[in-house]
Amino acid sequence: MTTAPATGRPAWLLPTLAGYRRRWLGKDVAAGLSAGAVVVPQAMAYATVANLPVEVGLYTCIVPMIVYALLGGSRAMSVSTTSTIATLTATTLVSAGVATGADNAEDALGSLVTLTLLVGVVLLAARLLRLGSLVENISDATVLGLKIGVGATVAVGQLPKLLGETGNVSGEGFFSGLAAVGRAWDSVNGVTVALSAASILAIILLKAFAPRAPGALIVVVAGILIVALTSARDAGLQLIDPVPSGLPVPTLPDLDKLGALVPGALAIAVMVFMETAAVAKGIRKPADPMIDSDTELLAAGAANIAGGMFGTMPAAGGFSQSAVNEGAGARSQLAGLVTVALAVAVALFLGPVLSLLPQATLAAVVFVAVVGLIQIPTLVRWARISPRDFWIASVVAAVGLTAGLLAAVGLGVVLTLVLVLRELNIPKLDVTGRRGATLAVHLGRGLYTANALENERAIVALATAQDEPIDTLVLDVERLEVVTMTVLSALEDLDRDLAGQGVELHLARLPGSALDVAKHVPWYQGLAAAGRVHESVEDGLAAAAD
Repeated sequence: MTTAPATGRPAWLLPTLAGYRRRWLGKDVAAGLSAGAVVVPQAMAYATVANLPVEVGLYTCIVPMIVYALLGGSRAMSVSTTSTIATLTATTLVSAGVATGADNAEDALGSLVTLTLLVGVVLLAARLLRLGSLVENISDATVLGLKIGVGATVAVGQLPKLLGETGNVSGEGFFSGLAAVGRAWDSVNGVTVALSAASILAIILLKAFAPRAPGALIVVVAGILIVALTSARDAGLQLIDPVPSGLPVPTLPDLDKLGALVPGALAIAVMVFMETAAVAKGIRKPADPMIDSDTELLAAGAANIAGGMFGTMPAAGGFSQSAVNEGAGARSQLAGLVTVALAVAVALFLGPVLSLLPQATLAAVVFVAVVGLIQIPTLVRWARISPRDFWIASVVAAVGLTAGLLAAVGLGVVLTLVLVLRELNIPKLDVTGRRGATLAVHLGRGLYTANALENERAIVALATAQDEPIDTLVLDVERLEVVTMTVLSALEDLDRDLAGQGVELHLARLPGSALDVAKHVPWYQGLAAAGRVHESVEDGLAAAAD
């Protein structure tokens, strides 16, 4: 490990404090308070999406955020739960048969601990295997489809609460939500509907005309004041379950549902990293250090493991609070620690006040947040610009709405792998020179199991399609950093096929890492003994001309 020379602090610890200047402190404090005004009410609202107590969302603003502040590389990112992660958490718990709600809070918390720990373990395993760049390759079309599925599912799931029902169906799927809306019409509460409509309208207007104002916090405070100062409860307005005062305490996992939670943990881990990496890169300023995928995997994994030990939901970088943080001038993760301090103060002193919060108010906060995920105009624009992306997004969204969000994430990962393999399977060959009957060809991509055969065919076709026949082909293989027995077999087949066309194969610029493997293969040994392996393309052209 390297250490920071000025402080003796390991370079991986508090990386955003490197080069910190004292004059930044005021901006970090202001930014942390501003982000806290957004993230605290939002996190509490997102806990209700998974039918969990609101304090679970509040605790998610504390433990994971502390750990990310210690290890994360983004100066301004604010880490807690998000609408997508909360929805996947709800879906996973429901799919695993975990009963949630006030009557089953203790059992649900044990399974939640297990789920969050699993997410952290998956992320750390991905870090050890250096899979960050692979996850980042998940296409924008897949992400858009997932967002539409999440947005529609959660928005419909909140409608019963906005009408006065107390049940939560967000984790049961889109069509279960529609059915719940139908049932809710029989028991619509006028006071609840009025508060819901006013809260939604207030958030929308504040976002449009006062974008710096913490709209979610304002409507939460207004909802609490309405309950405290009026007889709204007597008119049937439902409140959240009582919120205990205090800080999160270590909690043991419940392993009874371990196997059933694993698929959901894998899907959530993928989305945690995707959202975290996307937010970190999206708010990064040009002068800030580059965002390293492996660093973000480590920070996100450690944040979720630590959070899981204290009963939090899975955590990821949230765009809305991070944008507020960055816009307010955050210069380091000290801003995140200020947000933590605000959340701690709320947890210690405001439990009785939060207990006066109407369910409809939190449902309105969630509803407005997730409706923004349903980006139909973007989908329509893609239909004109890129039909392939349009269909990918549409299929993923349709699967999310019908088969469920976990299936949609799985489909998204599979589609990504198919698209990556398809891209790798397209040969990229460039003719870089010709001398007499000798042709020099540069292999533009490395060879892998997936593309070796296709490249072999393309090279033979290129060699035999020349207007003036050739008798020698010098293949520039500088991109062949990694070589497997499959690749070597493909090169041997290429040598044989070219020979059948009267063309002799030469290799040039084989990297040392590939040479270490190839030199033990009899075919390559014979190629080298015949003088058909060269350090440069020019040497190959010259040798063929002799």
